[in-house]
Amino acid sequence: MRRWFWFITVTVSFAATFVFRTSVFAQTNDEVERRKMALETELQVVEQQIAQQTKLLGVTQQQKSSLQRDLNILNGQISRAKLIIKQHQLEIERLSGDIQKKSGTIVELTDKIEKDKTSLAELLRKRRDAEEVTIVELFLENDSLANLTNTAATYQYLEDAIHQAFVEMRSVKTQTEEAKVVLEDKQQAEIDARQAIETERRLIEKKEADKQQLLSVTKNQETNYKKLLAERQKHAAQIRTALFALRDTAAIPFGEALAYANKASQKTGVRPALILAILTQESNLGKNQGSCLLSSLETGDGVGKNTGTPFEKVMKAPRDTVPFQDITRRLSRDWKLTPVSCPLGVRYVSGRGYGGAMGPSQFIPSTWELFKERIGKLVGLSGDNVDPWNPEQAIIATALYLADLGASNGRYTAEISAACKYYGTGGASCSYGKQVLAKVSDIQLNMIDLLQNS
Repeated sequence: MRRWFWFITVTVSFAATFVFRTSVFAQTNDEVERRKMALETELQVVEQQIAQQTKLLGVTQQQKSSLQRDLNILNGQISRAKLIIKQHQLEIERLSGDIQKKSGTIVELTDKIEKDKTSLAELLRKRRDAEEVTIVELFLENDSLANLTNTAATYQYLEDAIHQAFVEMRSVKTQTEEAKVVLEDKQQAEIDARQAIETERRLIEKKEADKQQLLSVTKNQETNYKKLLAERQKHAAQIRTALFALRDTAAIPFGEALAYANKASQKTGVRPALILAILTQESNLGKNQGSCLLSSLETGDGVGKNTGTPFEKVMKAPRDTVPFQDITRRLSRDWKLTPVSCPLGVRYVSGRGYGGAMGPSQFIPSTWELFKERIGKLVGLSGDNVDPWNPEQAIIATALYLADLGASNGRYTAEISAACKYYGTGGASCSYGKQVLAKVSDIQLNMIDLLQNS
C-alpha cells in the first residue's frame, strides 16, 4: 500500500474518532437527586417553623415585663436557635451532595481535556507529516487526477478536524472553569452554614444559662425577680456608657457608637457588629503600632507621635501627601500635628508598604477622597466637609467600604474576606480577619443582644 494512501486511511479514521466522540461528562445520580428534593421539602417546613417562632417571639417581647414573659422569651429564642441549626444542617447535607456531584463533573471534564490534548497533538503531528509530502511525491503516488483530488479532500478534512478539536477544547475548558466557580460557591456556602451553626450553639448556651438564672427565681419571690431585673438593667446601662475606643480620636460611649453603626447598617446592609469589630481591631492596632506625624509633604517622611522616632515614607508622596494637605486644610487642621498610622518599620524597603491612614476608619487620604461624596450624602454634608476623625462619619465610611468589599450579605466567608481586604490582605482568610470575626461574635452576643433584650 502506498505511503500516502496509508496516511489518508489512518488520518480519516483518527479524525472521525475525534469529531464523533461522545461528549457526556457526568450522569445524573438519581439517588442524590431524590435526596436533594426531599431535603428541599424538609427545608421549606423548617423555614416555615422558624418564621412562626420568630413571629411568636415578637409578640411575647411586646408583653409587659414579668418573670414568665422573660422565661417565654428565652424558651422562644432557644427553640428558634435549634430550628436554625436544623435548617443549616439540612443545607449542609444538600450542599454536600451538590459538592460531590460537581467535583465528579470537574474530574470528568479535566480528564476529557487531557484526552483532547492528546488527540489534538496527534492530529497536528499528522498534518505536519502531510505537509512534508512534496507535490512531486503526490503526483508520483497518485496515478490519476481523481486520486489526487481525494487526497486534497482528505487534507481539508484533516484541517477541519483540527479546527473542531480547538473548538471542542475551548468549550470543555469553559465548562470546567464554570463548574469550578459553582463548586467554590457551594463550598463557601457550606462553610457559612457550619459557622452559623456554631453561632446558634453559642447563643443557646448563653440563653440556657440565662434561663437557669431565671428559674432560680420563683413567682413567689417577686422581690428577687425585680432585683435580678435591676441588675440586668444596670449591666446594660454600663455597656451603653462604657467608652468605645476609636483610633486617633476621643473614645465615645458604646451606646452612641452602636447607634451610628445601626444607622450605617441600614444604609449599607453591613452588620453593626462587624462595623464595630473592625473599629475595635483598628484601635488595638493603633495601641500596638502607635501613631505618626508627617514631617515632609515632599518625601512623606514622618516621626513617631509620642517617641519622635524618625520614619521613612510614612505616607506615599504625592499620592497621599497632596490630598492629606487638602483634607487638613479644609478642616482647619495643622497637617504637621494631625496623627496618622505608622508604617511597619522605620526604614523603607521594597514591600514594606506605607502608613498614613487617618482616624478610626483608617482610610489613606487618596481613598478618603474617593469616598467623601458618598459619606457626605449619608450624613447631610458636602464631601469637602466630611471629617475622617469624626466618629459618626468614620463609622459610615467603614460600613461603605465593607459593603463595597462584599460584606453586605452577612455570610461568614464574605465578612472574613471583606475584613482581610479592609486590612489590605488579599485572599479569603487572614489572621486580621479571624480576629475581627471573633470580636464580631463577642460584640453581638454579649453587648448588642443584651442591649436589645434589656
